[in-house]
Amino acid sequence: QVQLVESGGGLVQAGGSLRLSCAASGSIFRRNVMGWYRQAPGKQRELVATITSGGSTNYADSVKGRFTISRDSATNTVYLQMNSLKPEDTAVYYCKLEQVGVYYWGKGTLVTVSS
Repeated sequence: QVQLVESGGGLVQAGGSLRLSCAASGSIFRRNVMGWYRQAPGKQRELVATITSGGSTNYADSVKGRFTISRDSATNTVYLQMNSLKPEDTAVYYCKLEQVGVYYWGKGTLVTVSS
């Protein structure tokens, strides 16, 4: 069993920055993929960024150049550094872990970007 706990969300003005953290605990396999997804009201949940245990990253086009995903394998923690935030980034951000074909989700943390 895996538990994911997100933190770092909040209210920020457009152009500002936030850093989200997600700490994974439980039965974490060495080989896995962690990432961030977001869901705005009335919209589908969408991928923001992922990072493999080998360090390979993938970003949504909408956040490339602004967001950076990283991980600390020693603590099974994934981070999302969000810079140059825009109002359209407003959403609940969810942490996700995938291992051996099984997906786990955190409860989400709300990011609100005001204009």
